Amino acid sequence: MIFKGRMISSGKAEGTVLKLDEPLSFLGGVDGATGEVRVGNGGNVAGKILVFPKGKGSTVGSFVMYDLMVHGKQPAAVINESAETIVATGAVISSIPMIDSIPSINIFEDGDRVTVDADAGTVEVHDVQYREVVSSAVVMDGRVLILKRPETNRSFPGKWSLVAGKIEEGEKPIEAAKREIKEETQIDVAGSDAVLRPIYVREGNVLFKVYPFLFRVAYADPIINEENEGFEWIEPEELLNRDTVTDTCTVVKQMLG
Repeated sequence: MIFKGRMISSGKAEGTVLKLDEPLSFLGGVDGATGEVRVGNGGNVAGKILVFPKGKGSTVGSFVMYDLMVHGKQPAAVINESAETIVATGAVISSIPMIDSIPSINIFEDGDRVTVDADAGTVEVHDVQYREVVSSAVVMDGRVLILKRPETNRSFPGKWSLVAGKIEEGEKPIEAAKREIKEETQIDVAGSDAVLRPIYVREGNVLFKVYPFLFRVAYADPIINEENEGFEWIEPEELLNRDTVTDTCTVVKQMLG
């Protein structure tokens, strides 16, 4: 799967991903002589495709990246959601290919095999299946409808989820959302009351591009099909106490404002 970004520092590279979920300060966060990472889950940046949201910290961080190059311990490439001046400068002076403006670092997992073509502004993630899906919060009297997936379910088995499903070929996301709600719950909905930009969720080697929607209903008595084994109407804050599909709580909170 190929994703388009923006070239920050030119060059091409291929390697495996080392991913950090938080912004990185190279000063203090990475040993310039060895490449060892001192934050997060650790690891070593040498020869890796280093993925993190953005940089932070002192401008000395640029020279830590240069020090990595001097010691032959620099990353093969850097991928950010948003380029920050310190890291961008460090990548340029150290001749490290760098791309930003990718949709989300959630596209990647540690160990992914990735090809970076910074000149073209592209990142290719190998050996990953790609699926576009919808996930809809159906809300009645302030409560959210959640569905219990069977333990035998192919994706996120045993988890609680919103009303979700695959977008069929030629189908618009809003059409898929309404269809899935009808198929899985027998609830008819009209226009959506809220919609978010797509988010990315990984489950093993499967990457989901998820289109979130919110539909408010005055009254509904769900009749679930065989895809789920139960349902509940719960207060949004109760989602924190449930074993839900990735980012369910965050999505609902954002849509409810």
